[in-house]
Amino acid sequence: MKSTAVANSLQRFAMPPLRAGAILIGFAVPISVALDNVLLALLLLGLLFNARTVWLIATQHPVARAAWLLFGMLLIAMFYGATPLREAANILWKYIDLAFIPLFMLMLSGEIAKRRAQYAFLAAMGLTLLLSYLIGLGMLPVQHWMNNFTAVNNPVIFHSHITQNNMMAFAVFLALLNLREATSIRVRIAWGLFAGLAAVNVLFMVQGRTGYMVLMALLGWLVWIIPARHMRLRGKQWGLRQAVVVELAFLVLMIAIYSISPRLHDRISLVVSESQDWQTKQAGDTSTGQRLLFYDNTLKIVSRHPVFGVGTGGFHDAFVRQIQGKNVPATRNPHNEYLMIAAQTGVIGLALLLYLFYTQWRCAPLLDTPFEQDAARGFVLAYMVNCAFNSALLDHSDGLFFAFMTSVLFAHLKTAKHG
Repeated sequence: MKSTAVANSLQRFAMPPLRAGAILIGFAVPISVALDNVLLALLLLGLLFNARTVWLIATQHPVARAAWLLFGMLLIAMFYGATPLREAANILWKYIDLAFIPLFMLMLSGEIAKRRAQYAFLAAMGLTLLLSYLIGLGMLPVQHWMNNFTAVNNPVIFHSHITQNNMMAFAVFLALLNLREATSIRVRIAWGLFAGLAAVNVLFMVQGRTGYMVLMALLGWLVWIIPARHMRLRGKQWGLRQAVVVELAFLVLMIAIYSISPRLHDRISLVVSESQDWQTKQAGDTSTGQRLLFYDNTLKIVSRHPVFGVGTGGFHDAFVRQIQGKNVPATRNPHNEYLMIAAQTGVIGLALLLYLFYTQWRCAPLLDTPFEQDAARGFVLAYMVNCAFNSALLDHSDGLFFAFMTSVLFAHLKTAKHG
């Protein structure tokens, strides 16, 4: 009895700083790998007091369970294939964020904690946006602590242009949802200003082309859901015909923006021209050409190992064997998470990745508020797009952001609602 009382006392003492650490990850992920690693180490202390609760979340919460199934498949895949166990463990460690989801959900289960976590992320993106504009407008010289590729014509700050643009695109989406929910004119103006400046930053300042696609998917989702909710609140029906008309209008607007922006036009046209030349001898000299070569050769690896893949950590060696005698650069990942998972764990792992996205999409309507429901499905769309062009769960910052934001958005999902 005495030992139980001591344990409960220690738990009550430890939970507030642990919860604060989980919230701060939202600020750290867009800014500092070192800081978010320190916070993750701190959060591991939470397992000392909450191992049973974390296990219950992992086994009973559908989203957490789906994440653990995928991580479990990657764990099993360590033990087959030709990759030394130590190398396989190094790759598995890159996916460890999936295993953190139940712990994050425990720490971020309260309404206040979820709201603060969201604002922590938006604050980090606000800081990134401010510095990006100062660099882009020539008002601040590039600092030594900024990204190695920071420049006036590509004002990335803390991470690569790919990571910054993907996160900034989602920040635009969250800002627009907050604008919709705001009741004060001043607050609406503030959210609208943030969303507008951030969208300009994604489309016209930073060179991350995946961010263009993510932003378009999220804005298209908003165009689909906001009129529908507005019409239902007024007691009117919103049919497929109206939705298609609105989406077509949105598409026309995007084409117009593409046409009048030389920088956006040039960046997208470059992708088209490089894609057309990807099978030539010069394909490996272009970014798009390299990616298409990676995709093509990875598909051949998957076709040779369709069910179980080559094992966790086995992609690089399998790819080197596949391109032997070809004019193709070697890579440690194909810049496509679907192919990366399929190459390592076969169709079983790919099915589990798709099942994770499906479970998130299916569970979103079970959340408490329209904000949470729409944000959750937008988040799924963002990562489905991201994973098509990058190994988003393998990359540290994108993978940790996936685990963190999944927990923020889905932590309050009650398992009792769906057994």
